Amino acid sequence: MDFSNRNVQSQDVAPGAQYPAAGSPGSNKSKKKSKVTGKLSRIGLVIGVAVVSLLLLTVIVLAIFGADSAKESKYVDESKLQAVFLNTGQVYFGNIKSINSKNLVLTNIYYLQTSGSSTTASTSANNNVTLVKLGCELHEPYDQMIINRDQVTFWENLQDNGKVATAVTTFKKQNPDGQKCADQSSSSSTNGVNSTQNAGSSSTTPAAATSTNP
Repeated sequence: MDFSNRNVQSQDVAPGAQYPAAGSPGSNKSKKKSKVTGKLSRIGLVIGVAVVSLLLLTVIVLAIFGADSAKESKYVDESKLQAVFLNTGQVYFGNIKSINSKNLVLTNIYYLQTSGSSTTASTSANNNVTLVKLGCELHEPYDQMIINRDQVTFWENLQDNGKVATAVTTFKKQNPDGQKCADQSSSSSTNGVNSTQNAGSSSTTPAAATSTNP
């Protein structure tokens, strides 16, 4: 009889000796880690989609408002004066340098001023309307205004043969070196451009707009 293999032990690995059972602590940790990783991935995806959507919305809004501003600014005739009417009833004349959804920049500014009844024989007893060059007021502003866009009711280009444009041309010819505020008390034509009857909207002081340095 052959007894050579009688003392040889089996080398087979017992089932489950190398890998943790399905319900072991190691298996549970792997499942929890997998779930946390999956949740973080989903959260990151949602945040990424939200950020991209917000950026796209911002670009669309800017494109719309930018296009509207560009469409409006093309109507500004740089060779003409413009009249800017505010919702306060005030009106300013000058040159629109830029216009967008937030503000309107106006330079070379004039406005209408009314004086009370006059005692001189050469003028009517009714209110006399004078076109005044901005700059010699008490606060001595620079010749530039940044007007809030929501204060502007409408604006328009002025014809060269209109009363305002004619008065401005005359004023510039009479004052080739610009307005001299020190002389305004000696002559009404130094600060006031021209006096006209019923020239349009009137105001005693410039208001309802922000004056800023150029």
